[in-house]
Amino acid sequence: MKVLIQLRHCVTRVFALFTLIALTGALVFPVGAQAAPIVMKIGTATLNDSQHQWMKIYAELVEKNSNGQIKVELYPASQLGAIPRMIEGTQFGSIQAYVGPPEFLSGVDSRFEVLSAPGLFKDLAHANRTLQDPQFNAAFLALGANKGLKGIGLFLSGPMGFNTSAPVTKLSDLAGKKFRVLSSNMQMDQMRLLNATPVPMSLGEVVPAMQQGALDGVMTSLPVFTALRFYDAAKHIYETDHAVVTVLTVVSKGWYERLPADLKKVVTDAGQQASKDVYQWSVDFVEAQRQAWVKAGGQITYPTASDKEKLMKMMNPIGQQVAAKKPEEKALFDLLEAAAKRTE
Repeated sequence: MKVLIQLRHCVTRVFALFTLIALTGALVFPVGAQAAPIVMKIGTATLNDSQHQWMKIYAELVEKNSNGQIKVELYPASQLGAIPRMIEGTQFGSIQAYVGPPEFLSGVDSRFEVLSAPGLFKDLAHANRTLQDPQFNAAFLALGANKGLKGIGLFLSGPMGFNTSAPVTKLSDLAGKKFRVLSSNMQMDQMRLLNATPVPMSLGEVVPAMQQGALDGVMTSLPVFTALRFYDAAKHIYETDHAVVTVLTVVSKGWYERLPADLKKVVTDAGQQASKDVYQWSVDFVEAQRQAWVKAGGQITYPTASDKEKLMKMMNPIGQQVAAKKPEEKALFDLLEAAAKRTE
């Protein structure tokens, strides 16, 4: 009997303890309290350019349209690691999104390189219309789905050109030089046609390589040159405008698939809207960076009419030649060419 009474007392005390915990929990976490927001980390390699601006527009759209259910954290200037590490992190879900030129993803799927093809666009406005063409846009953003990635945005950085440590006044001056390019056959073949050596390299390594003489220059868009202060290492730009640098945003497919349906729509809709909203900012930024480059002591040279004609005659076949080596890549390149014709 005595044991039974003690047992009853123990049960009473345990019940009282759980009641207290329940009441305390109700006070600390009141009914209807909102759950902590879902964190979305987005990384890019650049700073204060169209990639960074797209991220800012996107973050505002997502946080507003999700009513604060998603909190977007921005990490420009390779704060989340070098570009290959950010891509891997997005694939495996340690970060939620990566923003950068699609050519860096050509190791994931070679079709990501098709936008490097020269001679496709008359100007930036034409390039933008092609990127936003519904048929091509949907096909391009679908790349990488079998490798843990989901595309949500595609937009412009600017026209292609060369930044060099030594002055370049004519096309033949590029011969024999070593140029950093993106890791794609489309870009590497361009350098080979110019009798130059292509060197795929992460963006953060470029300035030290030029300062040490390991590189003679880099091929990319002018906004990248200025945003990363390339004029400290190489003051000369040869602005050929023979192709455009584009930017892709991919999110972690695993992370995306775990979102509820309404937040999935917020994530994808904001990607499309930010890609449209950033266009005029990007165009204005390109012109502002030309002025900033000269103000910082840099020089800009443009090809003569004969050199430009020679360059384009040389470059125009590259897209079809490279894409033809792989049936799936050729199919996407044909779709890109058709979109470019539709949007002229």
